Amino acid sequence: MSRCRLLAVAVSAMCVAAPISEASAKRSFGSRALQRPMRGTDVRTLQHLLTAWGVPVAVDGQFGRQTQGGVRTWERANQRRANARVSRREARALQLAVERGERYAGYEETQTMVAAPEGPGQTATIGPDGLAIAPASAPAAVKAMIAAGNRIHDKPYKYGGGHSRWNDTGYDCSGSMSYVLHAAGLLDTALDSTGFMRWGEPGKGEWVTNYANPSHSYMVIAGLRFDTSGRSDDGSRWDTEMRSSSGYTVRHPAGL
Repeated sequence: MSRCRLLAVAVSAMCVAAPISEASAKRSFGSRALQRPMRGTDVRTLQHLLTAWGVPVAVDGQFGRQTQGGVRTWERANQRRANARVSRREARALQLAVERGERYAGYEETQTMVAAPEGPGQTATIGPDGLAIAPASAPAAVKAMIAAGNRIHDKPYKYGGGHSRWNDTGYDCSGSMSYVLHAAGLLDTALDSTGFMRWGEPGKGEWVTNYANPSHSYMVIAGLRFDTSGRSDDGSRWDTEMRSSSGYTVRHPAGL
């Protein structure tokens, strides 16, 4: 066989082999244990299943902080070790649970929180009903936070509210913040204002910024202030006006 013929055969074999290699790179759900910071088609399936089970997470194929929070919620609800690692056996258990139509105890609440109104631009606005309107360009986690904030925006102030349980009759300043961060899969346990002085990354965030000192805490989400003290003005935690941040520690959720 001539050299040119051999080269042609080799090139042809490479072209045939490429799709096989690409296909083998796709992971089927349950073929491996999943944990942060893995990525792949099986992670995407996990995210679809968590959302169907009742804990909405971004479906991007990246096992990040939000997916980690969703997995921990599923683990705790099923009396499993909350290590945010999905073993092959747990992957099958989650898949079967969704197929059987099982839902998270807070399923109705999470579905309500997902349905947040959206508007143009990069900044959230407040509608005539007092609810915040998320910018369509905001990340899924930010939209989930705004939707959760809408759910409790007019709930009364309650000292310690939101700390012993997520669904409470009222919320204090740090309990309100903890609630919306938990809804976005960013927080597993409620923090007090002192805890928020250390939580997250230093400085202002692109979408979310937390302000905290030993006696009070509040946050700014997509340009709107979410602050329990705002209820004294119009009965809502949402406010378009900022307040002085002097004396507050300024931090933000990683990536936001």
